[in-house]
Amino acid sequence: MLKIYNTLSRKKEEFKPLDDKEVRIYTCGPTVYYYAHIGNMRAYLFMDSLRKVLKLNGYTLKHVMNITDVGHMTSDADEGEDKMNKAAREQKLSPWDISKKYTDAFLFDCNKLNIELPEIIAKATEHILEMEDYVKRIEENGYSYETSKGVYFNTERLNSYGELSKANLKDNKAGARIAIDKEKKNPLDFALWIKAPKEHIMKWDSKWGVSYPGWHIECSAMAKKYLGEKFDIHTGGIDHIPIHHENEIAQSKGAYGTNPAKYWMHVEFLQVDGGKMSKSLKNDYRVSDIEERGYSSLALRYMSYTSHYRNKLNFTWDSLDSSQKSLVRLKEAYNEHNNGKESFDANKIEEYRAKFKEALNDDLNFPVALAITWELARTQKKSKQIANLLLEFDKILSLDIDKGTQITEESEFDLSLEIQELLNKRKEARKQKDFVLSDEIRDKLKEKGYIIIDSKEGQQVKKI
Repeated sequence: MLKIYNTLSRKKEEFKPLDDKEVRIYTCGPTVYYYAHIGNMRAYLFMDSLRKVLKLNGYTLKHVMNITDVGHMTSDADEGEDKMNKAAREQKLSPWDISKKYTDAFLFDCNKLNIELPEIIAKATEHILEMEDYVKRIEENGYSYETSKGVYFNTERLNSYGELSKANLKDNKAGARIAIDKEKKNPLDFALWIKAPKEHIMKWDSKWGVSYPGWHIECSAMAKKYLGEKFDIHTGGIDHIPIHHENEIAQSKGAYGTNPAKYWMHVEFLQVDGGKMSKSLKNDYRVSDIEERGYSSLALRYMSYTSHYRNKLNFTWDSLDSSQKSLVRLKEAYNEHNNGKESFDANKIEEYRAKFKEALNDDLNFPVALAITWELARTQKKSKQIANLLLEFDKILSLDIDKGTQITEESEFDLSLEIQELLNKRKEARKQKDFVLSDEIRDKLKEKGYIIIDSKEGQQVKKI
């Protein structure tokens, strides 16, 4: 039985989809004005893990993820300027070129991390009419009002506003900065449609003049188009709870009278050295930064399993180093079992399979599932049956435990000068029969993400 934590109820619940077999999911995707950092990518690793656990339980998926390429202010509270406009001006590119550049970069990083993409990738700019129609419906139902700046949702019309964040709205109203926009009836009201100034690049004709959509409306409109008025799961980061997701629920209730998702699931922040990740601190690392330091991108995926998705995950280079070493050891354990000749008790195989699934079905408890994987991998008997079960587990873990780029001494391979020098020193040590030094160098190479295999053809290298 699969149980997941529902932010709406603040408790773990048995997962019961609206349809017996197909699960419908919406995930808040990236705002493609810059490169995604590893903190962003934690949300999509979680998304991927959820997909694979649902599939493990026999469900088929209809999953939508948006690409925000218009309408997201520099503040989540509709303040500042459009992020796409700002990036276009600073980089001297069109907003559409900015969108393509960073969408491609995001999808490239997803591939590096073995993140399986949703069935539907929906770009905001390709759904402007759907958004306009959604706002019209909210307006017809009396949940909006128009100002000189745009169309706003009237939160006072909705008694349930705040149900997801459980915020004390009276305190919020009292402390809000009403001076930001004196035309707003309530400081909590948010933009559905924004009237574009002349210099704004991304804008469209609409009932309310030349305008562009508010950020929150795009998710509501695209979820409705592809998943219907009510779907199973909505995912995102915990930062989406108080504003973006709260506003999505308000929009859906204003338009169709219902909370759009049965289950709301949120992933916690990834911190760096125990603190916030930000550009100003120059610690907003990307997947490419990890690889440039000699680490496998999948070491980051491994590290994500060391903490439950609802707990903060602290990134340090030491923790990534530890994850890389563990990943190397897991690959070695798989290889040993894959070459093993001993038999293993079939009942034990079933026990491990059941324990692994039980952990995953307990609100995606990947730390426990990883521990079970290690318990199996450390089995003294070396058996092909164990290797096969590890591979079965890896369909969910997606760590490529059976893969590595294998080369011989004569092959061309993009090795750094440091790695080449270590390989040469080790080769010389083996010629001199200095096996202590040879083993020390092998261990150093392992720490840097390379497995050394000695064969008749010479040293072979597997890069993790």
